[in-house]
Amino acid sequence: MNNLPPNQAIDFETIIPREHTDCVKYDARAARFGRADVIPLWVADMDFAAPHCVREALAQRVAHPIYGYSIYPEEFFTAIAHWQSARHGWQVAREAIVPLPGIVPALNLLIQALTQPGDSVLVQTPVYPPIHQLPVNNARVLLENALIQTPQGAVMDWPDFEEKITKARVFVLCSPHNPVGRVWQLDELTRMADLCARHDVMILVDEVHADLVFSPHRHIPFASLPASKNTRCITLNAPSKTFNIAGLNTAYAVVEHPGLRDQLTHAIQAAGLTSGHCFGITALIAAYQNGAPWLDQLRYVLQTNRDFVVAYFKQKNQGIRVVPPEASFLLWLDCKELMAQKNLPNDEALADFFITQAGLGLNPGLSFGAPGTGFMRLNIGCPHSVLKTALAQLNQAINAGS
Repeated sequence: MNNLPPNQAIDFETIIPREHTDCVKYDARAARFGRADVIPLWVADMDFAAPHCVREALAQRVAHPIYGYSIYPEEFFTAIAHWQSARHGWQVAREAIVPLPGIVPALNLLIQALTQPGDSVLVQTPVYPPIHQLPVNNARVLLENALIQTPQGAVMDWPDFEEKITKARVFVLCSPHNPVGRVWQLDELTRMADLCARHDVMILVDEVHADLVFSPHRHIPFASLPASKNTRCITLNAPSKTFNIAGLNTAYAVVEHPGLRDQLTHAIQAAGLTSGHCFGITALIAAYQNGAPWLDQLRYVLQTNRDFVVAYFKQKNQGIRVVPPEASFLLWLDCKELMAQKNLPNDEALADFFITQAGLGLNPGLSFGAPGTGFMRLNIGCPHSVLKTALAQLNQAINAGS
């Protein structure tokens, strides 16, 4: 599995202690779960070391003792354009790339810049909490197009989407979708684009999990579709999930529509967010220029972890169902049967069972919107041995008192 030189060996199995590094995943456990000893399988970063090429580039940058305000060099833009072309076949123009301090701040800036209080924003629930909370946090009206859960995975409720898109000012698309792990297909994306164009609805697309798609599925950048040319579309992306560098707060938008690009640029300037993160810029360039071999091995590790967990729940048949996600390191666990078996009356009791009985810290499904009731989100971006321990603890908790 390792085809790199010895000094660049990739190790996805060694457990790297993260306590006392001020990381959310570990050092916020007591505040989040009421105890600091749960195995943290929640917030969406991974417990793997960033690629050697990123760490080496950062070490060289750190060696220079001044960390002042930073510009975005030309390499920043060419690295993004080359990555999108090489990985996804998407030809991105240099002038269409707009640097950002992060995807979530950008989403909020865009909602404020492109809509007025009282305008409606359509999202597809269950969905990443900052997207679900986006309209309400900005005094906009939340419209929910709930995905339909089937034994084969989540699918679109097209009649509901077609009704609600007529009322929306903006549609926020998560592609691939977090938390259900869907990789949207060409016909689905094209139908979305056609409906948004027909009703003059702006589209904000979060594609941060695009590089973590499992074969045979393929991510299709929304803005690469011929149908998208008739829409007003902004794509948001970052190397944060792909290369486990979320703490460096560096992202970007791709905006082909000149008017939308001007609005976004003005919003960034008005908010005083024009200066880049000196380490984030360095990390993005290094990752996109030299991180592909590391990513290919990461995807193998994540797919192995995914298949292990899916097979485990299928074999144990303990009231937890999971459809293998088509992308990302997040599994969407259907725990409704478990709730009935263990007499857990609501989502709060379900989350408490995972914490107090199994010693596990997961994301409650209800935080992703009402359709997430009875679900829990599991982060598998960790060494295989950690997953085995976590599932053993869960098995013991489920069997206790049986």
